[in-house]
Amino acid sequence: MTAFLPLRTAPLREQALCVGDGGRFFAAPAEFLDRLAGEAFTTEDRAFLAREGHLLAGDDALGHASHAYNVAERLTRAGPLDYLILVPTLRCNLSCSYCQVSRANEGARGFDWTDETLAAVLGLIDGLEAERVKIEFQGGEPTLRPDLIRAVVEHCEARLATGELAEAQFVICTNLQKLSPEILGLLDRPNLYVSTSLDGDFATHERQRTGGEAATGAFLENLRNIIERYGPHKVSALPTVDPLDPPAPDALIDAYAGFGLESIFLRPINYQGFARKRHSGSREQGAAWRGYYERFVRAIIAHNWADRTRVLEETYFSICLRRIFQPGADRHVDLRNPNPLGVDYIVVDHDGQVYPTDEARMLSRSGVIDLAIGDVATGWDSEARAQLNAASTNQFDPACQRCAFQPFCGRDLVDDIARYGRVDLPRPETEFCRKHRHLFDFIFRLIYEDDPAVRWSLSRWLRLPGTPPALGVRL
Repeated sequence: MTAFLPLRTAPLREQALCVGDGGRFFAAPAEFLDRLAGEAFTTEDRAFLAREGHLLAGDDALGHASHAYNVAERLTRAGPLDYLILVPTLRCNLSCSYCQVSRANEGARGFDWTDETLAAVLGLIDGLEAERVKIEFQGGEPTLRPDLIRAVVEHCEARLATGELAEAQFVICTNLQKLSPEILGLLDRPNLYVSTSLDGDFATHERQRTGGEAATGAFLENLRNIIERYGPHKVSALPTVDPLDPPAPDALIDAYAGFGLESIFLRPINYQGFARKRHSGSREQGAAWRGYYERFVRAIIAHNWADRTRVLEETYFSICLRRIFQPGADRHVDLRNPNPLGVDYIVVDHDGQVYPTDEARMLSRSGVIDLAIGDVATGWDSEARAQLNAASTNQFDPACQRCAFQPFCGRDLVDDIARYGRVDLPRPETEFCRKHRHLFDFIFRLIYEDDPAVRWSLSRWLRLPGTPPALGVRL
């Protein structure tokens, strides 16, 4: 007696991609689907399915336990709170049209933490159960309040010194318009990093940012100074790309490579904040953007093959690739399933309000919908959080249950609320679903592409040595 484990299928050029609930996959001839529909397997089919873990003997307890473990590995197991996004000020010294935050003017009042809010944040840190914590300072422009950043960092350092924390990492998300001596003093710490937006060459960056030539020149000089002072590992950068006028892939790649940056998180304008009003076309991304994305990834592959002394990657592609081959190894929240909100990470806004994600904060700031789940002083174990978490999984969605990519995909209900004002829209009608179906389809096409340049980059992005002859199994 044997047990056949169900397979989900998707077209893969002239073949079919077959994926099990635990994420095991293979490519098969199209006629295999006819045999699959009636479970009329040939002797060769049965031998292959058994070898790949899709056909188990009824008394194979270890095989069934292994399958159950593979399925469980695909599910999120949220740990204790260990990731804080802190917004010490909503004020900013720029006013970029694609800003997703709806920031306040630099001279505005009432948009910074009060002494009471700072004390509550420090109290929150004291109460963390996690041994390791990551804190990201967002804004506005957080470098306008280096005193508040320093207060948080030094508080964590005191806990490190006493052994109450084993590790703390900090990230300042900044436009790098100014580098004061106090900010440089903070950056001297080896566990404090910079995240910024590098939109391409000088002309592209100047076109998309406010401040003109002088502001762009100051940004590029400050970025160069940080990299020369600390090395490129100190900086993570991402371009904000206008899908209606994207830069040439090679030009964008060269801009990053010129600074020694190896990771490019290609991000179209987000339908949040000011961008929601000034770039209304960002609500949906169509075939033109998806075509550009594929050209961009292929341009990186060609760049890596031509110069194998260092490896560049498109960050989100690599995250999704590792989701296929390394379940449970990545916490990227867009792809968690379930995606529990307000559990292991939260956002504390400039007024002490707590949000489940930074995008939820942006929606509230834009006046679209209030997605606050509590405040830092009194907590966030609230009915609002419970209502959000009731829809935080794709596990039982009928469309997702039929999708070959479901074992690798996740749920982002805040994105659905931002775009459609609801969370119950059929999944194939959402931008999140369209984006990830295209992305996983593209990844699997590359996995089964017989090109040493493709295999070389894929193996590097999977942190594998050498160039494997093939990454995908075939029937």
